[in-house]
Amino acid sequence: MDSGQLIYIMSRLILGALASFFAIMLWSKTRDVAWMLMVIGTIVAYVETVYSILNLFGISGRNIFTIGTMPLMSILLPSLPTVFFIAAFIIMVIRKYRRH
Repeated sequence: MDSGQLIYIMSRLILGALASFFAIMLWSKTRDVAWMLMVIGTIVAYVETVYSILNLFGISGRNIFTIGTMPLMSILLPSLPTVFFIAAFIIMVIRKYRRH
């Protein structure tokens, strides 16, 4: 592993940890559904980062569930944050149009 890869991995871990930390702090202060979905999306994005780094090092667990040759987690984890963000944005848009 060269220094560029190490910087890439460390920056993703550190920035993801910071985003998750502040998201959890926000979660404890709000009960708004849209914001909670944003928080969950941020946390799942960090979980995906950790999972992909563990896969990079070959430390992932057994892949019991697969679709073809792809592990199910490798398909779901990158998509889940976007699904939560889309749900949050839909809720925010619906609220905005109901007010007018």
